[in-house]
Amino acid sequence: MADYFINIFLNDEKIQKLTDAGLAGNIKEIDGKKAIQVKASDKEQKKMVKGFPGLAFDANNACVLPEAAENTVFDIVCNMKTIDVMKFAIMKIYNPLAGKAPRTALG
Repeated sequence: MADYFINIFLNDEKIQKLTDAGLAGNIKEIDGKKAIQVKASDKEQKKMVKGFPGLAFDANNACVLPEAAENTVFDIVCNMKTIDVMKFAIMKIYNPLAGKAPRTALG
């Protein structure tokens, strides 16, 4: 079972929020930028690919979510004070009906 990661690249404001949450030790350097990596399971990765068409994972099994979903995951990380949040976060960012046409009632 491979591990997947969501890369969340950081600006000064996000670095400060992570520091305030006691998570500064989780900051890494990825492609010359400061970031955190939130781990996701195979099942969560499949939901992300289904929920975000065009989402691409790199050779390191890492991706960058669309901005709104990334901000949601980052806020959950800061509020829960851990980067192990995908079991909870996937419920907030994954919409199983995304891209499906609404059903019409037969009359």
